[in-house]
Amino acid sequence: MDEHYFSADPKVAFKRAPVVASVWGHELHLTSGSGVFAQGRVDIGTAILLRETEPPAAGRILDLGCGWGVIGLAIATAVPAAVVTAVDVNERAVLLANDNAAATGVADRFTATTPDGVAAGSTYDEIWSNPPIRIGKQALHALLLTWLPRLAPEGRAVLVVSKNLGADSLQRWLGEQGYPTTRLASAKGFRVLESRRATD
Repeated sequence: MDEHYFSADPKVAFKRAPVVASVWGHELHLTSGSGVFAQGRVDIGTAILLRETEPPAAGRILDLGCGWGVIGLAIATAVPAAVVTAVDVNERAVLLANDNAAATGVADRFTATTPDGVAAGSTYDEIWSNPPIRIGKQALHALLLTWLPRLAPEGRAVLVVSKNLGADSLQRWLGEQGYPTTRLASAKGFRVLESRRATD
């Protein structure tokens, strides 16, 4: 079986690769690496997510499936009052994300960890994610239903998903699970979706 970036402990030799990302008026000098999603570049889905949105308001932010951390680090840099928790099953991604937080001077407000490092009962004002669609529909649904309940009552999730990989069906499914979802933007075959808790 081929190894994927969502492996907990990639076996491919670890080689770091620099990335420069310009997001919301800030230039971020970051490091990606082998065995982690989007080595040496900001992938197109994440680029669209960040291009088509405004940074969130201050609060507790979860970067779900953070990779080497560009989404959460962009938020922490642009929003000085944001506290970001970044989560990834890939231990190499967690290492890189924390190294990038130190390099960009936001380590006091940005912490990357594997899922079992997140305190039980932690809640978030916003969840931002380029979710790992390629883990399969069942695993993706389980992932989202693990973390979306951690949204604060007035919170929201902002996701980017390829249309060809099921963005529109995911939008419908989220609504059926009690998270009405609207499309914020559409570009280059990707949808930027916003999910909120259903209100009675």
